[in-house]
Amino acid sequence: MSDERQDDVEQTEQAEQAEQPTQPDTGAEDAGEPDYKAEFEKWKALARKHEQQAKANADKAKRLDELEEANKSEQQKLADKASEAEKRAQQAEAKALRFEVATEKGVPKKAMKFLTGETQEELESQADEILELLGETQQSESPQRTPRERLRPGASDSGPQPDPKKIADSVMRGGL
Repeated sequence: MSDERQDDVEQTEQAEQAEQPTQPDTGAEDAGEPDYKAEFEKWKALARKHEQQAKANADKAKRLDELEEANKSEQQKLADKASEAEKRAQQAEAKALRFEVATEKGVPKKAMKFLTGETQEELESQADEILELLGETQQSESPQRTPRERLRPGASDSGPQPDPKKIADSVMRGGL
């Protein structure tokens, strides 16, 4: 960077030396009037040089802005991915904690969706309330009774069993 500045300074000095008038002195400066044409050419050349330098700097600034934007976008993408991963990790931890509390307390699988607390203490108190409510509703819905048995035998002894030898003989003769 300092090499670039040094090159710029050298170019400026060379341009100023080249822009100095090489015309012979007419004596107008001695009388108090400067050479307006020479001054005009000098400032015109400096303006063109500075204009070219400004264009080059503008291009560099534009490229720098694009790179910063690309890096910013990349950084933003990484930040979004990190926050999404953190969110999923928190959800997984909360789900694992709900399952742990539900298993310890014996909460039925269908009732686990009602465990919404964020801490273990909150989940445990909710699990106790759910178990209380489930216990009350099961007792009030149906009294514990044993069903009546209506058993029927699958095979009944309706008569004499056929003789296997007779069956074999009838199959051998071709008829049944």
